[in-house]
Amino acid sequence: MSGNQDLLQRSLRSVWHPCTQMKHHEQFPLVPIARGEGAWLYDTEGKAYLDAVSSWWVNLFGHNQPDIKNAIKAQLDQLEHVMLAGFTHLPVVALSEKLAALTGLGHAFYGSDGASATEIALKMSFHYWRNLGQANKTKFISLQNSYHGETLGALSVTDVAVFKDTYAPLILQSSQMPSPDSRLAEAGESEEAFAIRCAAALETYVAAHHETLAALIIEPMVQGAAGMAMYHPIYLQRAREICHRYQVHVIADEIAVGFGRTGTMFACEQAAGQVSEIADFICLSKGITGGYLPLSVVLTTDAVYQAFYHDHTVKGFLHSHSYTGNPLACSAALATLQLFENSDVLGANQQVAQQLMAAVQGYDLPMQHLRQRGMILAFDVITTKPHFARACYAAALKQGLLLRPIGNTVYWMPPYCLDAQAIEHLVHATRAAVAESL
Repeated sequence: MSGNQDLLQRSLRSVWHPCTQMKHHEQFPLVPIARGEGAWLYDTEGKAYLDAVSSWWVNLFGHNQPDIKNAIKAQLDQLEHVMLAGFTHLPVVALSEKLAALTGLGHAFYGSDGASATEIALKMSFHYWRNLGQANKTKFISLQNSYHGETLGALSVTDVAVFKDTYAPLILQSSQMPSPDSRLAEAGESEEAFAIRCAAALETYVAAHHETLAALIIEPMVQGAAGMAMYHPIYLQRAREICHRYQVHVIADEIAVGFGRTGTMFACEQAAGQVSEIADFICLSKGITGGYLPLSVVLTTDAVYQAFYHDHTVKGFLHSHSYTGNPLACSAALATLQLFENSDVLGANQQVAQQLMAAVQGYDLPMQHLRQRGMILAFDVITTKPHFARACYAAALKQGLLLRPIGNTVYWMPPYCLDAQAIEHLVHATRAAVAESL
């Protein structure tokens, strides 16, 4: 038995894999990965796979990146963990200060993953209004086809049926606003005009329900699980104006789109000079550590922080988990931010993004809605074949490529370290995989 076969059989016996119907692995075997280097993953027999989805959108600067790795090693020799209740440490302070300078939001509350960040932001918004004597503001709104995580609180503002419907009896109900996804615009309607029309619908709802609304939670610029739905930044501007006027918080879920992914450090910056001009809260995770360790953070305003600053314990924000602000994860995040500071990452990404778009424009495939925001590129394949996504994923693996289509949407969300060889492989292997799957 080969090393690959042994490892996958052991995994099937002992590991329940996420977001997976395990029975499908009877036809689609697991891929046992032994190591990574740059944009590439290698299985236990040495076969290489280009990681076109950054290992679920987390790996910014490549696998086995020396600066992040060395930062973790150095921190390991100092302090691996200490509880953050009643204690503090340099990595969490330094990271909080850097994130505050980048976002304009000066108070950082840490979690472990994206769904945790969503939970924190929802609870914090609700509790803020309660502390201010507006306990009736208990409702949340999000966009149609939105995704904000899969814990029960996060599912309450998620609008993806495959994740949400089974658990409907367990979750709080929220309301979904029309998505400004530009693919939904009417014939002849511009992306901007459609976004303005969707914002008008948001205003109608908020005007009627603001007395019970705590917050709008939104994925800025790109709705990931909706099939990389992209929209005009004027929607964020209008949403902020509306919510501010009616005293409703804006929660920017930049878990997937932060840290340069959409072409700016944070996606909100495409609608304003700084995150704080759009959002009362920002949720960050995934790329925050470059894909090395689990970490999430919610940053918020002085006004929100002051609403919890009180002599009575029950007025405080009593959310927690054991590994809050872990020093190793914070050190990885600091090293990730240092990489942005040391070189023109966004400028280099812009050049790569232009190359990727030019290459896809030459595809002779049945496709529509070719779109791009920074280092996210997507197109929708015109096909009636059932289970296209699964077939395309398998065909890509044969080509030495990790793709993970969403429905009939094929997308790239690669690490920022693509070289000429990787770009050529990405372009040709994707085309071959899609063609085989039609």
